[in-house]
Amino acid sequence: MSFLTPVWNYVDALVHPAAQQDALTAARHRAFIAPRLLGSFAALASFPVYIAFRGVPSALEIGVFAWLVVPILTAYFLSRTGRYESAHVLSSLSLTGLIGVVAWCTGGIGSFAAIWLVVVPLEAALSASRRVVAMASTFALVAAGLLLVLSATGMLPPATEVASEHGALAALGIISAALYSTGLALGAESLARTSFWLLYAEEDRYRLLARNITDVITRHGRNGAVLFVSPAAEALFGIKAGELMSHGLFDRVHVADRPAYLTALADAAAHGEVRSVEFRIRRGGENEAQAGQFVWVEMRCRPFDGTAGSASIAEREVVAVLRDVSERKTQERAVDIARAESERANAAKSRFLATMSHELRTPLNAIIGFSEMMTDDSIVLDEARKLEYAKVINDSGRHLLSVVNGILDMSKMETGNFEIEPEPFLPAPAIISCCDLLALKARDAGVELKTRVADLPEVVVDRRALNQILINLISNAIKFTPRDGRVTVSADCDSSKLSIVVQDTGVGIGEDDLPRLGEAFFQARSSYDRKHDGSGLGLSIVKGLVKLHGGDIEFHSRLNEGTRITVRLPIDCEGKRPVVDPIRLVTQRANEFAAATKNLVKKSA
Repeated sequence: MSFLTPVWNYVDALVHPAAQQDALTAARHRAFIAPRLLGSFAALASFPVYIAFRGVPSALEIGVFAWLVVPILTAYFLSRTGRYESAHVLSSLSLTGLIGVVAWCTGGIGSFAAIWLVVVPLEAALSASRRVVAMASTFALVAAGLLLVLSATGMLPPATEVASEHGALAALGIISAALYSTGLALGAESLARTSFWLLYAEEDRYRLLARNITDVITRHGRNGAVLFVSPAAEALFGIKAGELMSHGLFDRVHVADRPAYLTALADAAAHGEVRSVEFRIRRGGENEAQAGQFVWVEMRCRPFDGTAGSASIAEREVVAVLRDVSERKTQERAVDIARAESERANAAKSRFLATMSHELRTPLNAIIGFSEMMTDDSIVLDEARKLEYAKVINDSGRHLLSVVNGILDMSKMETGNFEIEPEPFLPAPAIISCCDLLALKARDAGVELKTRVADLPEVVVDRRALNQILINLISNAIKFTPRDGRVTVSADCDSSKLSIVVQDTGVGIGEDDLPRLGEAFFQARSSYDRKHDGSGLGLSIVKGLVKLHGGDIEFHSRLNEGTRITVRLPIDCEGKRPVVDPIRLVTQRANEFAAATKNLVKKSA
């Protein structure tokens, strides 16, 4: 068929540029142009052969062959204008006129040419336009009616009289009709084949898109039932796509999100607009780590194009696109948490500034006020009063120093610059010493301080840090325990940890404040009219020191019932416990004492 290639190339060149943008439209234009050009040129080329066998043609035969130029003109009209339906109407009109003239000259409705009227609506059927088919059928019926009326009135010669005269023309008409019908059939087959391959290519593109796109495409019928789901659902839901059909998808939506899911589908079907909703979907599949987990998805749904104009909303279908937005949800949640933490930090900073202004101003006012009184010559003070004022100044300075030291220690812990120096020692004497140090404070507050310390083994921790932990905890317990209350300090040890419990019968801590104990600058019941002073750094320092040792701390408390704080420290916070020889240890301590005594004697001399 290579010799026809130039012909098809020429036919392709005649297709209007506007029709070349769409493959199916271009195929219809080619199916219209090709048979008319080829048929007309073939008929005109056979005219000399016809004359050679027939002899001198009659006027009718000359007119028929001349009429064959009309299909060429209609093909040229379509090539120049691109008006497909108008070209079909002109072709049907010209074919009807040719058939009518030949039939009128060859016997009317009984003529061999009358049967050609059947071809007129068949040819128009290739236009795929009801309007063109209706007009072509009207042309054929009007021509058949005129031929029938003229034959009935005797205005046309009988078909038998002209059969012998125009026998060759009849044979040529039959052959032409067969060839023309063949051309129409080939054109119809070409259009059908083109439509099939275009449809197949379109489906293949959509199939390729549906298989490779990460978003899940679903089609929903009435009541949200799934009619179609793309293969991408297997990766998102962890199950076969077929398990989501019907109400399988609905069953995997989180119970709390099902109303929003159904509302979005119903609104898209009812209002014909795009709806968007986010909900959680339960995953499944063989992966035990992911099975049963809920992932966040975003669904955008809209009415299906094929049912968007449906008169009944209940019959309108919806197409939805589902996308995994779990990562975005996680990021949003992280942002919300960070914002909440920032707001809480700002609130803590404000509380800290308010508290520090009070904690620093009070001792400073005392120091400045009493020092001015002591240096004012106009005020006569006896020795007892001067001693009292000096003691107030000293106490205020020590309080101020403890506040500043607490701030510095907390700052070092937060920046990671606070270092502990573990050393081996017996914890029982250190615990008893801290309790003795605070016994006077407890007695002045009317609080009973009891110590229960078992026979504890040697530990390797920072002695200074342990003392600070104990003093802070015991001091807080005494401070928040009313008169006639009790504070109990107990210690025990197992194979790996030293446990210290400080329990009081004080005011206790509310459940809302309990989880935040140990945060920097946080104070339970923080307000300007609180009964107890303090910077709120004590428990923060304790928590930081315990963490530096690799230990943990627990808080148990109820309002008006008391508080129990448990601190657990590793016996050897360095990860290894040194083997201590008692004789060597005594010898080392004796040598240190002797060296210190010798140095003291030298300095005295």
